[in-house]
Amino acid sequence: MKSRIDKIKQQLQSQGYKLTPQREATVRVLLENEEDHLSAEDVFMLVKDIAPEIGLATVYRTLELLSELHVVEKMNFGDGVARYDLRTDNNKHHHHHLICVQCGTMSEILEDWLGPLEERLEREYGFMVVDHRLDFQGVCKNCRLKNNIAKPDQPEQQ
Repeated sequence: MKSRIDKIKQQLQSQGYKLTPQREATVRVLLENEEDHLSAEDVFMLVKDIAPEIGLATVYRTLELLSELHVVEKMNFGDGVARYDLRTDNNKHHHHHLICVQCGTMSEILEDWLGPLEERLEREYGFMVVDHRLDFQGVCKNCRLKNNIAKPDQPEQQ
């Protein structure tokens, strides 16, 4: 975790910002909960355990700054809540999501399946993709089993 915090500190410093204790607490919460797609309020509640003096406005400002500097990705999964996800060095692009419209669970696709499409866009249109995000909305396996939902082209299970 220390190496990732140091890298984020360098990113901030390269843009003229400091890694204040409040910003570091926010980054630590994001690192410790990387797979959870936390909202600003979620981050705030967890940061309060580390830095009780921090205010919600400070957390919002920190998340917005981290988003502007591309340290985190600000996402909206259609539920009206902005969520934050740390960007990683090992992925050229942001990962993709499977979002269940019934229970709200999110699964991640870490592989980038859109490489061939990006190459085609550049080849045929001269358009160089620098980033993309793909979110699939549907019904997860658990909800399908629980609610006996078959594929549209298959009869319902008895």
